[in-house]
Parts: sequence; C-alpha cells; structure tokens
Amino acid sequence: MNQISPLAFVHPEAKLGDNNIIGPFCYIDRNTVLGDNNVLQNNVTINYGARIGSGNEIFPGASISTKPQDLKFKGEDTICKVGNNNSIRENVTISRGTASRGTTKVGDNNLLMENMHVAHDCILGSRLIIGNSTKFAGEVTVDDNAIISAVVLCHQFCHIGGYVMIQGGCRFSQDIPPYIIAGKEPTRYAGINLVGLRRHGFSNDLIDLIHNAYRMLYSEGILAEGIKKIKSELQITPEIQYIIDFVSSSKRGIIR
Repeated sequence: MNQISPLAFVHPEAKLGDNNIIGPFCYIDRNTVLGDNNVLQNNVTINYGARIGSGNEIFPGASISTKPQDLKFKGEDTICKVGNNNSIRENVTISRGTASRGTTKVGDNNLLMENMHVAHDCILGSRLIIGNSTKFAGEVTVDDNAIISAVVLCHQFCHIGGYVMIQGGCRFSQDIPPYIIAGKEPTRYAGINLVGLRRHGFSNDLIDLIHNAYRMLYSEGILAEGIKKIKSELQITPEIQYIIDFVSSSKRGIIR
C-alpha cells in the first residue's frame, strides 16, 4: 500500500507501484510511472513523461522530467527514465528528452548531490557520484563508476568515461577518457585514478598497463599514432580496448 500525504497531488492517470511514500506538497503529473518502494520527501515534482524505477529516494525541491531548456523543443512527446536505488538530493533537476534522442536516462545506484542539473537527452550510467551544483548540458554521456566533483561544468555532447575522477570546479568541452583524473585549469589529464581503480579491485598489473597506455597515447603528438603504438606494444585487455574505442570514437576530441 502506498502512503500518500493528503497534502500531495497525484494525477489520476499516474501509475504507481506498491509501498511508495509520497510526502506533503509533492506533485505527480499525468503520464508518469513510479515503481515500488520509492520515497518522495516533501515538495518533490514528478513531471510529465517520468519513468522512475524502484527503491529511489528523492529529496525536497527535486524536479524530475522537467521541460527541456532547449529552444528547439516543440512539445514533442518525450520521456525521462530513472532507474533503481538512486539518491537524488535537494533541488536536483533532470530534464526529459527532445526529438534528438527522445529520452533522458539515469541508471542505478547513483548519488546525485544537491542542486545539480541533468539536461535533455543525457545518458548517465550507474554507480555514479556527482557533486553539488555540477551541471551537464544536453546530450552528455557518462559511463559507469565515474566520480564528478562539485561545481563542474560540462559542455553539451561531451562523453565522460568510466572510473574517472573529475576535480571540483572543472570546466571542459572535450571528452574525458576512462580511468583517469582530470583537473587543473584548463582541464587536462592529471594521471591515472589510482585510488579509484584499487577500490574497484583493479590489480597492480592492470593499473600499470592502463598507465602505460596513457603514457603512449599522450607521448605522441597525434592521437592516432598513440593508438597505433598501444596496439603494437601492449596487451589488449578489455580495459585497453575500452580506451582505444573511446578515443577512436570521440567526436569532440579528448582532453590533453
């Protein structure tokens, strides 16, 4: 049985699972779906097009599936998908998609800290930690297990690789490849995310292999030459292939 405050508004066309807690002054619009065991604290807004999984906790002031802040948006029928077991803190805003991708996606087991923004058509993976007041512009992709510190500004269309650590206050308009620390001003490669990789169980041999891959990649003036050197001199594990594929497919180029 759902526990819905008499001070909350739930549209009769909204679809709610079981055992949800809906606090006072929450607003749940039509064309929305909530799974089971979600906790919506007071003053949470679930807008048109939201598809929310199970086990999420959403804190006061958060607004999910907001209308995109994009002048090209013409009212097309789009959605915002939020997975399971996320902690979405105070005043987080997540826009729904536009005609470009149709969907904004947030995976599972993420911590989205206070006042951060996820713009239209972003694709966020799982097990992310994203700091206070960080802002993602439209169509940003973030792979699993990334840690992004506070007050980070990410340009539209950027791709952030898995297992990265991005230092607080960074601003960037190029892709952040996996397994690294990005920081300083302007934002650039600042070494391998050694602590993060060890916490995720990466062996010392694998960490050394990743380090050597980036040493080769960044030692060459042309990235294609660095990739060629990696392929010819290093063991191509799944992790090294991920780096090769990420850099080769980057449309905005990677940070230097």
